[in-house]
Amino acid sequence: MKLVILDGHAVNPGDLSWAFFYNHADVTVYERTPSSLVAERIGDADAIFLNKINITKEILDKCPNLKYIGVLATGYNVVDLKAAKEKNIIVTNIPSYSTDSVAQHVFSFILHFTNHVATHALSVKNGEWISCPDFCYWNESLIELKGKTLGIFGYGNIGSKVAKIAEVFGMNVICCTRTQKDGMPKSVSFEELLKQSDFVSLHAPLTEQTQNIINKDSISLMKKSAYLINTARGGFVVEKDLADALNQEKIAGYAADVILEEPMDKNNPLRLAKNCIITPHIAWAPKETRQRLLGIAQNNFIAWLEGNPQNVVN
Repeated sequence: MKLVILDGHAVNPGDLSWAFFYNHADVTVYERTPSSLVAERIGDADAIFLNKINITKEILDKCPNLKYIGVLATGYNVVDLKAAKEKNIIVTNIPSYSTDSVAQHVFSFILHFTNHVATHALSVKNGEWISCPDFCYWNESLIELKGKTLGIFGYGNIGSKVAKIAEVFGMNVICCTRTQKDGMPKSVSFEELLKQSDFVSLHAPLTEQTQNIINKDSISLMKKSAYLINTARGGFVVEKDLADALNQEKIAGYAADVILEEPMDKNNPLRLAKNCIITPHIAWAPKETRQRLLGIAQNNFIAWLEGNPQNVVN
């Protein structure tokens, strides 16, 4: 049994262990694999794991021994599922491993905008409190979350976790979702969500219907004082439209952990946009979260070896 891990660095840059897999297969681990070497590195392997490597029909045609593809992420659009199914290759993913860490990241963004901790901590380091004539000062307007409206677009595992945290802060929560659930917050249309919310957090799947849903027209529905949070998919956003809105102060701010093309191009219009903060796709990356991901990957692999595959997506 030959197993190849094509881009192991993102999941395990050295603080976790691949030892489990070495106990069950002849394992080769690559930190990263350029597209030109994917087929060559898979070779005659029976199974592969990958995170962000594109597995096309052309690659599968060159790897006739391949029987299993384990995607080390929840999203699996990097694999040609139709081609894999035609070749009887099982494809699995890692569902619901990052709910807590992504919800935590959402509120790190929200609290960045409301409390400006980093800005004020830096001002203290720069001596502003020493020279201040008063016992306190603030350089940015501070916002209390209690009573503010949080609009959640997409009410799956992460969206519902964000709602629970918001309720602890005393926020009014509304949502827009395809699937109605018992006990969920008030459901409204997407347009009403944008109009009513002080903070909008995006958590829906990326589909033909949600692609580019944040554009100049939808942004125009938002309050000028509203903030937009995106920890889901860069494809929701028409980046030029959003950058223009930020620079023209049509909304108060944008925070994202995802962009349309990753890694970022130097000319991305959001990079230098006003009141825009972007983190490099790290909401899923706490060590505890990645360890959970690896545990699910291990279970997926063993289930496949035993003939009872789980978390199959094709």
